[in-house]
Amino acid sequence: MTDTREYLAGLFGLEGKVALVTGASRGLGRAISVALARAGADLALLGRSADLLEETRAAVEACGRRGETFVADLTRWDTVDAAVGRAVDRFGRIDVLVNNAGMGILKPIADYPREDWEATIRTNLGGTFFCTQRVGREMIARRSGCIINVVSVLGQVAVPFAAVYGLTKSGLIQFTRSAAYEWARYGIRVNAIAPGTFETDMVRDQIEDAPKRDVLLKGTPMRRFGRPEELAGLVVFLASGASGYVTGQTIAIDGGFGFSKF
Repeated sequence: MTDTREYLAGLFGLEGKVALVTGASRGLGRAISVALARAGADLALLGRSADLLEETRAAVEACGRRGETFVADLTRWDTVDAAVGRAVDRFGRIDVLVNNAGMGILKPIADYPREDWEATIRTNLGGTFFCTQRVGREMIARRSGCIINVVSVLGQVAVPFAAVYGLTKSGLIQFTRSAAYEWARYGIRVNAIAPGTFETDMVRDQIEDAPKRDVLLKGTPMRRFGRPEELAGLVVFLASGASGYVTGQTIAIDGGFGFSKF
């Protein structure tokens, strides 16, 4: 039994690793941060809310790991550059990047406001690109690294009112493939996870509205929503040596929502 535990700890453990998570202040970002901390990683936590980031840091430190917070507007390259620079200064390097920050405004195509379009594009595409570019340069110099993009099952299937959100997520799926292809020669792996509906503040209005909730549940074979902590196993797998030969992949974690739509 001891040998088995040691083997699994070596395979999935992240001791000595530093992970940077964007959108770490709540929801899936907080759950991802705690999962990585429990696996042994120290955390650089990026987000817009200093107070909420402090709550995530407390949760990370409760796991016995170091956590540092960095407030940044991920839609602006200058603030991303500064935040990542501070993180590298404090930790010495970044081994794992999780691009989790994102937003979703669900409205009909014909009525979609320009300001909502611009905010969604800047956050979901721009924020992920800027962080990946900045952290990627550090990883290229070290010839090692792991990047995980949080996309969505809606980047692979179509549902009403999610055209803009879906196009950003499908764009990130292609970006994942492209970055994986370009950077494989530097020892950098790039993968994506595609969540379905999880119980977070981002979708609170949908899951508390009875008609919308019923539609979402009807389209999910498991007939329930995901819990943020259920991301832990997949995130740790992709961040660890257990997935050392996996790159350019998008893995759904959606209770069957995606395949039920094909």
